[in-house]
Amino acid sequence: MTLLAVERIKLFSTRSPWWCMLLALGLTVGITGIIAANWQDSPMPVIGTVFTYTFGLYVIMVMAALAVTTEYRFGTIRSTFQAVPDRVSALVAKAVVVTLLAGLVGEAVGFGSWGLSNLLAKDTSQLALNSANDWRHVAGIGLVYAAGAILAVGVGTLVRQTAGAVSIILVFALVLESVVGLIPKIGDDIQKWMPFTVANKFIYGSPDPGSLPEGAGPPAIGELSPWGSLGYFVGIALAVFVISLVVAKRRDA
Repeated sequence: MTLLAVERIKLFSTRSPWWCMLLALGLTVGITGIIAANWQDSPMPVIGTVFTYTFGLYVIMVMAALAVTTEYRFGTIRSTFQAVPDRVSALVAKAVVVTLLAGLVGEAVGFGSWGLSNLLAKDTSQLALNSANDWRHVAGIGLVYAAGAILAVGVGTLVRQTAGAVSIILVFALVLESVVGLIPKIGDDIQKWMPFTVANKFIYGSPDPGSLPEGAGPPAIGELSPWGSLGYFVGIALAVFVISLVVAKRRDA
């Protein structure tokens, strides 16, 4: 518990987490509000309130990476490892704190977007959370944010430099996963198994029949079920984090 308290104090002693949380909430909920206010021709469905969740996800992953790379940048990680010779415990405590914070922000993003849509959409007859799918679309955002934070902490621990870690996260999520689909013959098959594409399957997958007009919304993604997709994404995040722990334990701080 002491390690968790220390990591919480260190995280909130800088301004970057506060700015990242505000940006994730403002950007995601704000754009959702614009979408809701301009939704035309049909009732707005629950899944329509989470189309922009990835904006906040990328910001929160940057925050998670900064939680590690900032310590390496200013050399405070050496003091941490001197106080806690078991590096694994220190890094796990950091990951727990960041992951819990990311999950809470994700829930705020999900329910904030849904709530604002209820206020701004012209027709809210389909915005009630009446099914398991509806709850997954909204509440599931917190789970994806939490898993994304674990992944980002792992990347930050491996790279140790802020610019490099942030570049890897954003380029992979925003560019590489889309470009892979352009590879002849095998591109589509590879893209279906890319981690952020699979995470989208958890949030968007298997909407209730009739909740979207034909041709609207995100395309069908991947081969896994929605919950299988979450398990896949969490598995990749944990694998990267475990590798980062092994590397951190073996190399100099």
